[in-house]
Amino acid sequence: MNFLRRIVESKRFQNFITAVIAINAIILGLETSPTVMNAAGSVLHVLDQVAVAIFVIELVMKLALYRLAFFKRAWNVFDFTIVAITLMPAGQGVSVLRALRILRAFRLISTVPSMRKVVEALMRAIPGMISVLTLLSLVFYVSAVMATKLFGEGFPDWFGNIGASLYSLFQIMTLESWSMGIVRPVMESYPLAWLFFVPFILVTTFAVLNLFIAIVVDAMSTHVDVEETQTRDVIELDHQEIMTELRALRSEMSKLANARNDHPQDVPSDQNKTSTPS
Repeated sequence: MNFLRRIVESKRFQNFITAVIAINAIILGLETSPTVMNAAGSVLHVLDQVAVAIFVIELVMKLALYRLAFFKRAWNVFDFTIVAITLMPAGQGVSVLRALRILRAFRLISTVPSMRKVVEALMRAIPGMISVLTLLSLVFYVSAVMATKLFGEGFPDWFGNIGASLYSLFQIMTLESWSMGIVRPVMESYPLAWLFFVPFILVTTFAVLNLFIAIVVDAMSTHVDVEETQTRDVIELDHQEIMTELRALRSEMSKLANARNDHPQDVPSDQNKTSTPS
């Protein structure tokens, strides 16, 4: 069991599994190309089956090592689910589930420290992002009602109801053909329409959306500060342990030195020998 643990938890084994995941993701992408499949479809299929076999062996080894503790980690449960879907027999409906094999590529997040930090920062930023999203939704709802009342009669395709207005305002917020595609045609019938659209863009695009960036940056900065604090605490703890051991060692050496001074007869005989005159 110790031999199995050394293999599963070794850096080489983890790097090998990471490489297989990346290669398998590339293979699944190539399988979407009819040209590539006509040229090397059988080879890709064999490589995909080899990758699946490696994933199964990996799971069996981890289950044998960790047993029920294997399911305590979310990534292990995710891997187990994806492999189980992969082993399902192909058929109508199930083939859609088999396409979820590409989700294993997300496991690369847990193996790359920089990506892991970004994801952890995003998770920390979710509460603040929800607040900003709620504010943005409120602005969108109020603006959609106003746009429907103001421009719905003249432009029913864009602002005929709240749903159409919400979609049109979302397009305007993303600045995708907002001027020539929507606003200028509306201004031909409503010359003062810019008094509505320009403040909407300023509030949503340049103010509220930038709050998302600010929240994520603040979360990443906080995460980095927390990691640095934890690192400093570990270093300080190690420093204190080393200093404690040094003080204990110094105390023992002082006791030995005092004991030798008080009892010189206990000093080894080879140190007390004096040269005998010939």
